[in-house]
Amino acid sequence: MGQTHRKRAHISPANWSGRMVCRTISPPRCSLHLRLAFGIAMLVAPPFATQAATQEFITVASTTSTENSGLFRHILPLFEHETGITVRIVAQGTGQALETGRRGDVDVVFVHARTQEDAFVAAGYGVARFDVMYNDFVIVGPAGDPAGLAGIDDAAAAMAAIAQAEAPFASRGDDSGTHAAEMRLWAAAGIEPEGRWYLSTGSGMGATLNMAVQVPAYALTDRGTWLSFRNRGSLELLFEGDSMLHNPYGIILVDPARHPHIKAGQGQTFIDWLISSAGQEAIAGYRIDGEQLFFPNAE
Repeated sequence: MGQTHRKRAHISPANWSGRMVCRTISPPRCSLHLRLAFGIAMLVAPPFATQAATQEFITVASTTSTENSGLFRHILPLFEHETGITVRIVAQGTGQALETGRRGDVDVVFVHARTQEDAFVAAGYGVARFDVMYNDFVIVGPAGDPAGLAGIDDAAAAMAAIAQAEAPFASRGDDSGTHAAEMRLWAAAGIEPEGRWYLSTGSGMGATLNMAVQVPAYALTDRGTWLSFRNRGSLELLFEGDSMLHNPYGIILVDPARHPHIKAGQGQTFIDWLISSAGQEAIAGYRIDGEQLFFPNAE
């Protein structure tokens, strides 16, 4: 007596769909198999897919000094743990960071050139500026000090001595906050820096210090980057302490009225945390070899 053979379809992950299951399995069992298949798919789905869809983050354009000094490596994990908001840093000179903010490519700018910051807010690109912290600039140079900065107690006079000696000077030359501070010092000294001794790198603070090491040359740097810089070669800290070297940092939320896609809520949460007691304590607690790099000054 002949038998009727029912051909069984092969179901692979590539063709495992509800349509195929219902074609090859008797209708009463179809619904059950679909539920089982869906349950298995959920179990093996990568967990990060759901996390990536729900994870909150903001993008912050900040100076190379806050990045190079290691400050963000110290404070951001504390903020992210407390709020669940991840912070993505774009490290740029202050001029570039503010331009990135003008384009609406970041949610927050965290920089150190007060005149430019105030202009950014006044032009409607930022909501408001908040004081966060300060440190100072220092002049570093070859241990032999060919310009004779020892004994000089005025920053502009120190820069004038470098120019008069035509001692090599490495400048960032990048429209950063540090470069703006340098140009203010040259102006105070009545000097337009030019000549073979004046070396404009067009780079960040770390790259400029590396050039100063190689030449060797003088350079203006923020103290935080200098303390964290390990490839010092023959360079030494040769001048500090003038009030003209004061270096305040401010933070600004990019204005969502101009750029509606800005993550205003999360960005303001970051600002509020930085100027809160928790954020200010985190900044004050960051030290290298026992020396404090930044001093909180939010009010």
